[in-house]
Amino acid sequence: MAKRSKYQDRIIKNYYQNYDAIMLQKLSEQVTDLYLAEGKSRAKLWERIAATLANLKIPEARIKHLCSSDNPVLVANLVKELMEKP
Repeated sequence: MAKRSKYQDRIIKNYYQNYDAIMLQKLSEQVTDLYLAEGKSRAKLWERIAATLANLKIPEARIKHLCSSDNPVLVANLVKELMEKP
């Protein structure tokens, strides 16, 4: 394996420092897509949202509740709640 440059190390370090913000941005984009999705694509999108929520360390019970409700408003409210946290 080749040795990484200082620049590459800094990029990797910055990615992991901002991981929560990146996941939150990804979740907000997925909620937008969820409003427009229908059928099988909607089911697959719920799976991706569940994975993103797990990456954000949301409790499993809450993830199951959000996915079973099939209500994008609840996920949008969660995004709003997470953005308001300091």
